[in-house]
Amino acid sequence: MRAPARLGLFALVLAVVFAVAFVTAGAVVPESRVQSWAEETTDEHSAGRETDAAGHDDQVEKASSLGLGLAQDGYRLSGLSAPGGAQDVGELSLTVTGPDGVPVTEFDVDHDKELHLIVVRADGEYFRHVHPEMNADGGWSLPWEWDAPGTYRVFADFVPSGADTGITLSSLVQVAGNYTPVTRDEQVTATTVDGFGISLNGDLTVGELSELKLVVTRDGDAVADLEPYLGAFGHLVALRQGDLAYLHVHPRAEEPQAEGTFGPEIAFEASAPTPGRYLLFLDFKVDGQVRTAALVLDATGEQGSSGNVDSSDEDANTNEEEGGS
Repeated sequence: MRAPARLGLFALVLAVVFAVAFVTAGAVVPESRVQSWAEETTDEHSAGRETDAAGHDDQVEKASSLGLGLAQDGYRLSGLSAPGGAQDVGELSLTVTGPDGVPVTEFDVDHDKELHLIVVRADGEYFRHVHPEMNADGGWSLPWEWDAPGTYRVFADFVPSGADTGITLSSLVQVAGNYTPVTRDEQVTATTVDGFGISLNGDLTVGELSELKLVVTRDGDAVADLEPYLGAFGHLVALRQGDLAYLHVHPRAEEPQAEGTFGPEIAFEASAPTPGRYLLFLDFKVDGQVRTAALVLDATGEQGSSGNVDSSDEDANTNEEEGGS
């Protein structure tokens, strides 16, 4: 065999070996390690290029503001651990450390809780909004079992005591096993859950606040007995499809009284950082039970400078990605 042919065959074999190694890494190696390898490779390929420190800092700030980083304003999500496989029974745990590197134990109550935990698979499936308990050392935990394999993003949303604004930190957890991602090719502005109908009215606009109204019905009749949940008559989480950038959505109505009811319309204000498709999850409470409705809405308008973060920059503010195996 001629030398060029031997070299070509050798290169092909190397490509196959690396491809198999990469797939295997994604299946059995924690996402933290895979992410670290990717970042190291990017750094190597970027060596010798001119870099703009201010531009990098800007990307870090944007990623942090969208909940795509491990750290923000000196606060850091650390020690995240969870069961390694679907249906494995265990515990999901994490710690929030402050600017001094010490676990934070003082939080302001925001929407009735000191810490909100949002967990969702990368394709938007298996959304959960839960509230772990904190121990005396600042560690948060709750019993946990994954529904299916895949890569999950875990968001911790909280307000440190004395801070001016809330903070959202996140990391990735790889749950072993094969899965086929769910794709969403169309908007979903009406859906049903447990016999309740939920319809969405309004537009999600890039760079400016817009109103989103969600109407709840049952058997075609308006539901006027929505119960307070997390300091409002509904709680809405919006995530950008693809990288799951986290949008802060605020209810427009005043905080409900403990015994009051409301309905059928719940209004929120939200702003999209970029054009694209967004996944919306509405939590509402009726008859003492919380239900979650999933909707899909496209954001319209021109892309502005705020929030324009590529998925490759999602953890630009850290050289480590911490996650459960």
